[in-house]
Amino acid sequence: MSSPTTTSAALIGALRRVRALLPGVSDYGETRRSWPKDLLAGVTVGIVALPLALGFGVSSGLTAEQGLITAIVAGVLAAIFGGSHVQISGPTGAMAVVLVPIVATQGAEAVVAVTLIAGIIVVAAGLLRLGRAVSFIPWPVIEGFTLGIAAIIFLQQVPFVTTPSDSKPGEHSTNALVAAGQLIGEADWSYLPYSLAAVAIVAVCMIFAPKIHSSIPGSLVGIVIVTVLAALVPNPLASIGEIPRSLPLPSVPAIGLGAIGGLLPAAGTIAALAAIESLLSARVASSMSDAGAYHPDRELVGQGIASIGSSLFGGMPATGAIARTSVNIRAGGRTRLASIVHALVLLGIVLAAAAPVSQIPLAALGGVLFVTAVRMVHLNTVRAIIRSTRSDAAGFVVTALITISFDLIIAVGIGMVVAAAFALRNLSRATGVTIEEVSAEGSAHPGDDSISIVRFDGPLFFASSDRVFDEVMELDGIVVVILRMSQLELVDASGARILAEVVRTFERRGITVLIKGVKDSHVELFRHVGVLGALRDKRHLFDDLPSAIEHARSHVERASARP
Repeated sequence: MSSPTTTSAALIGALRRVRALLPGVSDYGETRRSWPKDLLAGVTVGIVALPLALGFGVSSGLTAEQGLITAIVAGVLAAIFGGSHVQISGPTGAMAVVLVPIVATQGAEAVVAVTLIAGIIVVAAGLLRLGRAVSFIPWPVIEGFTLGIAAIIFLQQVPFVTTPSDSKPGEHSTNALVAAGQLIGEADWSYLPYSLAAVAIVAVCMIFAPKIHSSIPGSLVGIVIVTVLAALVPNPLASIGEIPRSLPLPSVPAIGLGAIGGLLPAAGTIAALAAIESLLSARVASSMSDAGAYHPDRELVGQGIASIGSSLFGGMPATGAIARTSVNIRAGGRTRLASIVHALVLLGIVLAAAAPVSQIPLAALGGVLFVTAVRMVHLNTVRAIIRSTRSDAAGFVVTALITISFDLIIAVGIGMVVAAAFALRNLSRATGVTIEEVSAEGSAHPGDDSISIVRFDGPLFFASSDRVFDEVMELDGIVVVILRMSQLELVDASGARILAEVVRTFERRGITVLIKGVKDSHVELFRHVGVLGALRDKRHLFDDLPSAIEHARSHVERASARP
């Protein structure tokens, strides 16, 4: 039984871990010095986030209002409960990509329920301390995933420029590439000149406005110009439509027990994406800012709470948004106050400017997201990965193609499998088996040609164990074999089992096996799997090579003395 002291220490440790996941006064320790910069950064990010929140809400198959609600509610909750001081959260392009097929197959009403379940899953992941799991995703897989998302976001804007009204769910394929082809084939050619002109104006503003001054929000300038022109010039452009002048009252989504099973797959996908994207964004933000390291488990808890809160107000899932987070850092944001202010700016727009926002043409939002998608792809990064190694290039390409063709989470999974397969192959090639002559270790003795030394180098695990067995078993015409293991690094159960088989096979052939240099870290494994037990005599285990060679020579002498 555990002692009261041990139990008390465990309880205190558990309470400390839980406390680390909760907000505290220390989160705002720097606010007294940085609040002017935080206020300015929050306003800047709020202006930048407005068109993105509207656009991602609409491109998800939902409404611009839901995008704004998510940015406001999730922005505040993630700032308070999240694990990063500078992270900005809200609707993102990656989440929009996942939501489109859910809306098409289960309806827009299901998204609110799925958001609630996904938020609970993400909170649970944080409580289970799974925040470091994202570090196991290779960089090429992450970049392939990003490229695939960028392509899908680009393709999802096609409805905004081809027809005056959004297509109904079920009319077109849920695959963005196929649906884009269908919509282009059905394009209203009388509508295209107006919509493409709106896209072009927004794109030009986003590209050239920052060159005039870095603080000019090009996307907002472009949207304002297009909206004003649309009000002055007769045109067929579809607009966002009415936006409520206040937030809705919170309510718990009605989820029947029978419906939970059908919603879980979609919720699991959203939870996995929210966790991956948020942790990656927080990690990048931590490297960009000196405002303090992020807490990955707390980040998951905070993002889960943000999605739960968003669902209560009828919003969509939220994640950390690297583009808005980068704007926050560049604008001088250092504490959570900046993210809270960004959400309050968006709330102020809802309360004071709902009418003009409702007149924004959808094609203008499409222009914002077209440019956003293009900016997500960094050609230098793509070239660097393609030119690195075949395994990394394969993981990158496979992940990108599967993301575009099938599913984001499946793409990450398969990309990791491809990367792992190549990594295991390369690691298995690092396992070396060298046959050495005894005479190489000193002066030659009669009968040394009857002794062989087998030196193992590198790791010995399941991927290389069979090859090692075959190479060692090629030895023939010897009386004693010394297995030299001091250079053996990583060993798993499969590798240990093969070593045991090597010993047993040699002993069955009448060849005496001596083992030299077993590392302390391998002793227990070798004992449990049977490597040491397979030796004919426990005295056949040595710490140094000269002793093993001397013992081997004595065996050869006795063998040659027999009639």
